[in-house]
Amino acid sequence: MAHAPVLVPLLSVRQYSGEHAAHAHDHAQVLYALRGRMELEVNGRAAFVDTACGLVVPAGTRHGFLALPGARLLVIDAPAQPGVERIRRFAVAPAQLGWSASDDAAARLQQILQARRVLARRAIRPEQVARTVGAALHEPWPTARMAALCALSTQRFHARWRELTGQTPQAWLRALRLDAAQRLLARGQSLEATALQLGYASASALGFALRRERGLGARGLRRPPDCS
Repeated sequence: MAHAPVLVPLLSVRQYSGEHAAHAHDHAQVLYALRGRMELEVNGRAAFVDTACGLVVPAGTRHGFLALPGARLLVIDAPAQPGVERIRRFAVAPAQLGWSASDDAAARLQQILQARRVLARRAIRPEQVARTVGAALHEPWPTARMAALCALSTQRFHARWRELTGQTPQAWLRALRLDAAQRLLARGQSLEATALQLGYASASALGFALRRERGLGARGLRRPPDCS
């Protein structure tokens, strides 16, 4: 089925999930993630887009992709014009993660085409890091250890993680531990056992962290025993 030619930039936000076979368009596409990430194969080479890095896919370029459930992408179908004739990775500014139906597609495209070019770089998969760290919260997790999971230097990982999540690695780790603590305490587990399970030096250290970060007392989080 033939599609109408793209004469002006057209912006849409799309939900993707699963694998899609390689195909090509008669127009260029400019895309980046508002949430999640997408793995692509572009002209036979691996690429990806996420909330920190986008991609220009020129007209006629074969590309297939694999998206994790819940991936949400901003896509601009673009007519022939300077800036979209070559494959190019670009940095996504935090302001570009916002979107509304009234956005001007041409203006958004021009902002993107003026964005800093990004060289091909190693992918970070936050969901995999979260699974690995979450399975061993009782162990020490310095930033260097998290960086090693992604085969990156500590400095590079710190910068990339902040781009992707809006948090430093250690702030993210604190939140992960406190989320787990709240769940365990709500199930009736003792403060001492919870602290030991989540890598805190003592029950008092966990209690202090809950008060400081969440404004919560451990006693108030515990579910009362079932007396029925």
